[in-house]
Amino acid sequence: MTRHMKERAFAKLNLSLDVLARRRDGYHDLRTVMQSVDLCDEVNITITDTPEIRVRTDLPDLPTDCENLAGKAAKLFLERAGLSGELGAEIYITKRIPDRAGLAGGSSDAAAVLRAMDALLKTDLTDGELYGMCLDLGSDVPFCLYGGTALAEGRGEVLTDLPPIPDCGILIVKPDFSVSTPVLFAELDKRGSVNSTNTDALLNALLSDHAKMGSEWVPGPLGNVFKEALPSLQRGVVEGVEGALLDSGAAFVTMTGTGSAVFGVFPTLADAREADLTSYGKTFAVCPIKKLKR
Repeated sequence: MTRHMKERAFAKLNLSLDVLARRRDGYHDLRTVMQSVDLCDEVNITITDTPEIRVRTDLPDLPTDCENLAGKAAKLFLERAGLSGELGAEIYITKRIPDRAGLAGGSSDAAAVLRAMDALLKTDLTDGELYGMCLDLGSDVPFCLYGGTALAEGRGEVLTDLPPIPDCGILIVKPDFSVSTPVLFAELDKRGSVNSTNTDALLNALLSDHAKMGSEWVPGPLGNVFKEALPSLQRGVVEGVEGALLDSGAAFVTMTGTGSAVFGVFPTLADAREADLTSYGKTFAVCPIKKLKR
């Protein structure tokens, strides 16, 4: 049996993001178009004969072992496969996706662990069982399992595959602050209602046979309802980054997830690389990727 595997964990972007209502179970109904990009963590996993889960990263301030979502994923997989008393795993994650940025780094690491362990252990777990594990781990994990372009509804677990977005370049900018997801959800609950971010127009554009980069593809201003829930100082920083991206030639801009990362979509990767926004924070020029194959 192969004991070791290296797997990539890809970041996700929210091309648009609506929060519809708070549910009885305490979660919120979402409606968002998600997109995978080639910014990724590297997840190295080794199956061990000692029934213990060990997780380390190259960033000292991140959780380790089963406090890390990747460790929880490994533990859950072995339990569901009936192997928790026989085998364990050692996981080392090289982090490239900024933490607490709305890019689903932890969720993608967890999904990468599930993909790797499924391949290494060659279990008879079905896609449905893998999906169930993802849902138990977090709302972004189901999308991160296979990625691509998808409409996510419910708490993020109801996925509808969409055609890939047109080839383009994307510049991600991570300002030097992080945000609290529970605080932003609480702020939206306090407001009682939020404006639509034009998700329907984006869906119509993506489903069109004539989707192109530029004004023909971008259906007008998109957005993210969480931007309005940010404290005014942080919202000002995000809007400043958005303005700089537009001035640099981005076709459209928005914040991803609950932030604080902001991104702009450019005609080509070269265009994204030419935009110099390093004064606003860490920058990453990336490309969209298609759905991962099983």
